[in-house]
Amino acid sequence: MKLNQMRDMVAVVERGSLRAAARHLEVAQPALTRSIGALEKELGVTLFERQARGMVLTAAGRMFHRRASAVVNEVRRAQEDFDQTEGEMRGTLTVGLSIMPHMGMLPSALPLFRRRYPRVRLKIIEGLYPAMEAGLLDGSIDFYLGASPRGQPADGLVAQLLFQNTRTVMGRKGHPMAGARSIKELGGAEWATTTLDFNAGVDLNALFARYQMPSPVIMLQAQSALTVIVALSNCDLLAILPVQWNEFALTRDVLQVIDIQEKLPAPDIVLIRRPDLPLTPAADHFCDLLKRYAPG
Repeated sequence: MKLNQMRDMVAVVERGSLRAAARHLEVAQPALTRSIGALEKELGVTLFERQARGMVLTAAGRMFHRRASAVVNEVRRAQEDFDQTEGEMRGTLTVGLSIMPHMGMLPSALPLFRRRYPRVRLKIIEGLYPAMEAGLLDGSIDFYLGASPRGQPADGLVAQLLFQNTRTVMGRKGHPMAGARSIKELGGAEWATTTLDFNAGVDLNALFARYQMPSPVIMLQAQSALTVIVALSNCDLLAILPVQWNEFALTRDVLQVIDIQEKLPAPDIVLIRRPDLPLTPAADHFCDLLKRYAPG
């Protein structure tokens, strides 16, 4: 089994077809087909089902892909370790960030990282831990920084607590309920929730139940921070959001905190990664920069 065969197999999975993978790898499609065929013959299994919509992994293919991805990504990291240690500031870096570090840490960390590693290609995935787990395990994601998951990370991953966070109620500037000082005064409001703030809808319902209020009227469920910004700034929806939204340059002039007296806890902010995969110099530097701008 050769490294280039695993590289070819991973490329087909990532690109979805032989043609796209061949274009990405800059090899002839027949050569890529032979490489995959030779790998299947050596393993004695069928890795892909050839379908009209592209190449689809079989059960055996999914199992082998996890191993192959880990090998390919670790070889890439090893090369980048040498390059970056020797002063060649190239490479790639993939990180997962939830909504809080996007708002409260990335704006300060990113310019400094770009100044130090201007030729490193950075891929940032916006989301929560569950969607990042597979990538962390196979090495395609270097680390996740964001809201703590409800359960323990998968075996092979470790979580480091960075800080405890809080939420606040936010609405547009001049919101008719801006003067409210208690959650009970917001009983008639309509709400937006975001899946990028872990279980925000569940937590909102629990908050109302704690104070014996009727269930909140949730009129918008958003899958991106941009949707929440547009919705809150252009209508009278409210949302419970991490406090860092109030300090973020793109929201502080259009949104405002509704300063209720109740404390609104938020998920802890954690760093999750594979301890057996050392970060490249660029990844380690970016991670340190993000932690440097953690609140408190």
